[in-house]
Amino acid sequence: MDLFEIDQTQRLRREEAAAKLRVLADALSKHNSVEFERNGARITVSIPDEVELKVEVELGDENELEIELTW
Repeated sequence: MDLFEIDQTQRLRREEAAAKLRVLADALSKHNSVEFERNGARITVSIPDEVELKVEVELGDENELEIELTW
């Protein structure tokens, strides 16, 4: 299977970032899939009932909060 990857960085206000996370969280809780768009094409990613959740925090010159779901 070919690799499909989206690596996108946006500068947003904190509230805007939270809104995007809410949309993703709502999709995860209400459906068994989430949708992404790349170059005008939509892709649906099926998410199983159980996933691994990893939360990583790095504090230093540049701070980072990384949230990762795998299955």
